[in-house]
Amino acid sequence: MSSDLVIVYHRQPYEEVEENGRTVLRENASPNGIVPTLKSFFGGVRHGAWVAWKLAEDIDNPGFEQKIEIDDSYGQYSVSRLPLSSDQVREFYHVTSKEAFWPILHAFKERYNYDPVDWQNFRDVNQRFAVAAAEEAARGALVWIHDYNLWLVPGYLRSIRPDVRIAFFHHTPFPSADIFNVLPWRKEIVASLLACDDVGFHIPRYAANFVSVARSLFDVDVAQRVRVPDRLISEGTALTERVVPTTISYDNREIAVSVTPVGVDVDFIEERARAPEAEARAAEIRAELGEAKLVLSVGRTDYTKGGVQQLESFERVLEAHPELRGKLRLMHVSVSANRNMTVYEEVQNEIEQAAGRINGRFGSLDWQPVALISRAIPFTELVAYYRAADVAWITPLADGMNLLCKEFVASRVDGDGVLVLSEFAGAAVELSDAVIANPFSHKSLDRTILQSISMEEPERRLRMEGLRASVHQNTVRDWKPGTLRLDAPEQMIPAA
Repeated sequence: MSSDLVIVYHRQPYEEVEENGRTVLRENASPNGIVPTLKSFFGGVRHGAWVAWKLAEDIDNPGFEQKIEIDDSYGQYSVSRLPLSSDQVREFYHVTSKEAFWPILHAFKERYNYDPVDWQNFRDVNQRFAVAAAEEAARGALVWIHDYNLWLVPGYLRSIRPDVRIAFFHHTPFPSADIFNVLPWRKEIVASLLACDDVGFHIPRYAANFVSVARSLFDVDVAQRVRVPDRLISEGTALTERVVPTTISYDNREIAVSVTPVGVDVDFIEERARAPEAEARAAEIRAELGEAKLVLSVGRTDYTKGGVQQLESFERVLEAHPELRGKLRLMHVSVSANRNMTVYEEVQNEIEQAAGRINGRFGSLDWQPVALISRAIPFTELVAYYRAADVAWITPLADGMNLLCKEFVASRVDGDGVLVLSEFAGAAVELSDAVIANPFSHKSLDRTILQSISMEEPERRLRMEGLRASVHQNTVRDWKPGTLRLDAPEQMIPAA
């Protein structure tokens, strides 16, 4: 059965686990990851499909069904699973995407590694995704492609199926032209994105950067600009834009450039936060802390997340303010997402060394200043920590959006707590009532953590009221593929 909505994403829309020697498909544990968010759109169409890859020892005889039908709480939909070998996955994802694209997207040119890239493999994998999407799509269907490791899919897809509507969404930052154009494949990538009907981003800055890059490489005109709505302007923060291009023209086509910041499932989180077990666990955590204040930091093990910088700031604060020793505790959650990559192992080692050094310098039998957690915390447990924390310390060096800070705010049904947020996280343009920090400045990081732990209750509650209003205004249910309607397969887009 052909599909009105085809979602193209590198991961499968479930978790595969072994039970009694059988592979079982389970829904994702957290409600706020990209996978459950995307699956929620299947409820609004007649039939949907998902295209992902799956590891195979022999891609010609993968040993699994390449197309399966799923019937879960999100509805009935097809999943096309592209068999990729371990070498293909390594080249496509761990090398090209993570060693070449990732550092450029986050403006870490010094970490960019061009030499090991197998560009032909990246092309081949993207073309396979495009072919699979073309096979699934009904006439005039919407094909919604996600993230930078599938940059070439729109171009291939447009040549195969000029009738479909193509939307692309970037979940990462998009850098300025002087950073992006370091990539030797820049014209091929941007030409593919210009084959879309809609190219989407979290915040206006990334959209403006994309248009600037496109104009540096091709004869692209800006057909329309609009003033950025006040809810996406946070005065004085690094990522604020006041005017954003919304339509560009190229090769006799118009391409929408949309800004749709993703939110969280506020209702679900609030329900979990109000649950008796969450309240009881939060009270237990507070009792264990005694008079001490809890600062909570949650993120992945990645050089973009600023974990090492946070720990060094915490060490400086304890050194400069001995009166805080025994009265302040940092719970630092740093979960490795790419255990097989040397760069992330190095970051994890730095984090562990810093935490050990701090505990060795300042700890006692009764008090350890840092609790380092290197495993994923179940969501219900995490909500309890959100409820119990005095401060959420979310200060990435660069981040496309960051949903953890929004989860914290949604969890604070008590109306208390302080959010310290990096001005280089996309969420900072929405959450102007956070205490905004510059993670590249020692003084800023140190000052904002001191400000947050000493903040009086009236100010805490006033700020949290504003934060909660922002999070409620833009939930996961408000997110959509830009200007393209999910329920309009008859809306034809002229061929390129």
